[in-house]
This record gives sequence, C-alpha cells and structure tokens, in this order.
Amino acid sequence: MAPSRGGSAPNKKNEARRKEKSNREGQSLVKGPSKTGIPLELQQRVLDIFKNALADKLNLELSSVLQEVKQHLYNREFDLAFGRKEYLQAYATRWSPTRALGYLQILSDITPNLLLSENKSDEASLNGEHEADQLGHCRRVEVACLGAGAGAEITAFAAYLHRLGASNSKEASLIFNLTTVDIADWSSIVENLCTAISLHPMLSPYASSAVQAASLPLAEPGSFKCYFRQSDLLKMDFSELQTLLQTVELVTLMFTLNELYGTSLSQTHRFLLQLGTCLKKGALFLVVDSPGSYSTVQLNGKEKRYPMQWLLDHSLTNAASDGGGKLWEKLVSDESRWFRLPERLSYPIELENMRYQIHLYRRL
Repeated sequence: MAPSRGGSAPNKKNEARRKEKSNREGQSLVKGPSKTGIPLELQQRVLDIFKNALADKLNLELSSVLQEVKQHLYNREFDLAFGRKEYLQAYATRWSPTRALGYLQILSDITPNLLLSENKSDEASLNGEHEADQLGHCRRVEVACLGAGAGAEITAFAAYLHRLGASNSKEASLIFNLTTVDIADWSSIVENLCTAISLHPMLSPYASSAVQAASLPLAEPGSFKCYFRQSDLLKMDFSELQTLLQTVELVTLMFTLNELYGTSLSQTHRFLLQLGTCLKKGALFLVVDSPGSYSTVQLNGKEKRYPMQWLLDHSLTNAASDGGGKLWEKLVSDESRWFRLPERLSYPIELENMRYQIHLYRRL
C-alpha cells in the first residue's frame, strides 16, 4: 500500500514479492470480492467526484510528482511532502479516493454506534440539534475531521449521507456540518471537492428522462456543508480547541495520530487530554491509522517503542481518569482490518486496498 501520513514506505523486497505474486495470479491488487455492502454505483460516484474535481492532475506528469511525495513521506519530511500545491493535488488524486471508500465502509460499519436513528434519545451520540425547515423536521450533525485536508473524509461523509437518505426515507432529514482541520493549506482541494459533491452527475446526452430526473448530487448543498481551517493541532491553545469542538458530535482522526506522536509525544498527549475536556457528553472520537504503528518514547535516557494503540489508550482511558472520573468508554477496537476495493470500479490510475486499525471512543 502507498505510504500514509505518519506511516512508512513499503519494504522494497516485500513490494517486489507482492508484485511478482500479483503477476502470477494474473490480477491487480485492487481486485477483490465485493463484500462491502456499499452499492457499487455509490462507490463509483465517489471515485468520479475525485476524477472530476482533480481532473487537471490526472496526466502523465503525476507519476514523477508522486515519487517526490513518497520520498518525503518515507523520510518523514511532512513539511516538504505537503508544502507545495502540486504535491497536495497529487496526494489527493492518488491516495484520497481509496481512503474515501474505506472511510465510507467504516462509517457504515459503525452506524449502530453513531445512533443516527430518529428514535434514539436526544442525549445519544450524533443526535444533533433539532431545527425545522420548510421540508419538515431536520437534525444537524456537527463533525470535526482533524488532519483531514486531503478530502477523503469530506467525500466519505457526503456519500454516507447520500446512503442514509436512500435507505432511510422515513428518517428525519440530516444536515452534516463538517469542519476539516489540517496543518497544510488544502483549501483549494476542499473547495473543489465540495463543489463537485454538490453538482449533478455528468450524464450521457442520450440518458432517458427518468434517469435525468433521478440524477441527484452526491449531497445537496443545503444538507451538506464543509469548511476548512488551516491550523497546527499540536499548537492550538485550549480556548481555540474548545471553540472548535464544544458542539461537535463526532471527531475523526484518520491516519494522523501516529504522525502527531512522531512529531511530539508530549504535545500529542496534551492534545488528547484537552480533547476529552472540550467535547460534550456523548460525543464520539474515531481514530483510524496504519496497523502496527509504533512510536518511540525516551524514559530515563533510554528509548522504548510503544504501539500507537497503547499510547492512545493510556492518554484517554488511564491518564484522563486520574483527574477524578473516567472520561472515555471504548466502543470499537480492532488492530487490523482490510478494506478491499470491489471489482468493476473505474479510475484513471491504479488504486490499492487499504489496511487499517480502528478505535472508537465515546465521551462519558
């Protein structure tokens, strides 16, 4: 799999073996059984969003730019990897589409924990604020996606909202307000993706009137709003973080936590403690990262490596309880899962499957 933010580049020997095995089997790694439960048409819509929003980067020059980005990521030179506009566009074009489909699957998997049903208690997670509009009863859901400038979370939540609307016609209408935060300036990427999400899909001029009438945006502008904020999570003071998170029902941290630990373990620990203080009761915290991620800690002049999951649990479930009460309940935890791209999906460049670890917590 391609290097992730905060991850490492694949071993060259293992990569060679992987390619050799793939060639022997006569199939690409993106091939696999469609076991996601997500309609294939919706997954293709997600890929089309990226293709249409970032079409200017799907050219022959992309390969060389991606190699430069990979090298910076491998060297953990994140300022360089995300310091140029062409790098950001190349990264979003290459890795965000698979991530978006994987995140869509993750959101679908944890739907019982999100408690989006209208029949749930108002105190439950993601129940949102209630407001009335001219179409009837609506519920607004505030989401903060941290380290999410590359657009995968935005597109995944738009597709998730689309799927909820298609499968729950009797539900109260949902309005998703997404705030994405990242240290790099992804504003143009976010703007292009949000625009593509709100547009009607491109149809053949020969499409029937019925198909044209059923052709809807991935998310209606009135029901899906996204904002971008350029900030360094580890340098935000408590008041800034509280303003950002005090009304949020769900916080996501996707393929970012290990990068934060690699930057500063103490600052990341402080950030996680403040997160628990800022969030309201019932809010959810979703962490997704590369499996097997480790961070190095110095104790008494000696270095020791700890699994990212252990450090996360220490910050949330142990350290937070020292202040006089448990702040977090763990709802989901899995050290290794796969999202495998189904067959028949179309995208101009080759995509790969996604392996990840997942942890979901609820604020008590």
